[in-house]
Amino acid sequence: MKNINIAHERLLKIILAPYVSEKATFVGEKNNQTIFRVTTDATKKEIKAAIELLWKEQKIEVTNVRTINIKGKQKRFGRFLGRRSNWKKAIVSIKKGQELNFTNFATAEVK
Repeated sequence: MKNINIAHERLLKIILAPYVSEKATFVGEKNNQTIFRVTTDATKKEIKAAIELLWKEQKIEVTNVRTINIKGKQKRFGRFLGRRSNWKKAIVSIKKGQELNFTNFATAEVK
């Protein structure tokens, strides 16, 4: 893959949070994948670069990134209708034998 020149500030803002659910845990254990909530304008190349930057101390190699745009649900608040915001989900495949360690993630320094 070509070297991508993306600002580090942009890469640090792309990944919002890991997405934890029963299905996400099952997929993660079975296929060595992790699911993240990302910004709606993020591209697959930016997501890959952001994951590799955030976990560069562990030398994580991303093999594949798939993205899904999730529509916000319509909810009722009494007699009023409201709508949750749309968001984007990224399914990140990691090289076999590697694992993302979230315990050091909060204290990691990116230089």
